[in-house]
Amino acid sequence: MLRTILITLLGPMLWGTTYAVFTETLPVSHPLLTGAMRALPAGLILLALNPRIPPVAALLRHAAIGFSNIGFFFALLFIAAARLPGGLAATLMAIQPLVVTLISAWLIGRAAHPVQILAGIAGVIGVGLMVLSPEARPDPIGVAAAIGGALSMAMATVLIDRWGRMGTPLETTTWQLILGGAMLFPVALAFEGLPPAPGLTQLLGYSWLMLVGTALAYYVWTRGIGRLGPSAVYLALASPVVATAIGAFALGEWFNAWQWAGMVLVIGATAVGVSLGRRE
Repeated sequence: MLRTILITLLGPMLWGTTYAVFTETLPVSHPLLTGAMRALPAGLILLALNPRIPPVAALLRHAAIGFSNIGFFFALLFIAAARLPGGLAATLMAIQPLVVTLISAWLIGRAAHPVQILAGIAGVIGVGLMVLSPEARPDPIGVAAAIGGALSMAMATVLIDRWGRMGTPLETTTWQLILGGAMLFPVALAFEGLPPAPGLTQLLGYSWLMLVGTALAYYVWTRGIGRLGPSAVYLALASPVVATAIGAFALGEWFNAWQWAGMVLVIGATAVGVSLGRRE
């Protein structure tokens, strides 16, 4: 079980690099296209490793997961990243464990443990202590995108748990990336058009997001949900921790007392949430 948790944790840790890679190397003016370019090529690369087309019934379920977890979520994620300070976006996204706990109780009849709900609240508070600053100026569209993204990914987490065993984790990851990316790509072209030709820095940024931050990260995440259940979402709290650490390192600063307290809360909330909700 510990090995599965640690492997699954790798996914959110890699996601924690997304904000820095996006804002420092990629065209911030094209958030939708960045989301599509992150997903579709990653899915095609995984398809080359496992060239199999699932039955139509499975494809329809993969499409539902792909829309919620990739197409819609990536669009909202990068809109939030483009319009909000990273700390505020991370704090709003940290409501995912709470949402997953409630959706699981409603959709698949898995009653929420009261301590898990408290752990989810503690996780949000911990992320807020780590990353929020008094200078943060919330943009209404960015706030709505961040909350919508958290809700979308939370729904996808429950659907992966409910439907994930219709194929291998690699197959589920492959087709949610392909179908979700294919949904987002024409929308991105219609609203944003093509960005300028990418230079070396942008190519490196896209490569990192596609290969490491998406293909690898989403594979270990999907695999983990299948083994740990929806409570694996508490591990997603590691993403803002990594994002904050990257920011602190880039600025040559270290955590203050409030940030350390926030980290302790996040780690505690993650441990409690996963341990109470793990599969038998």
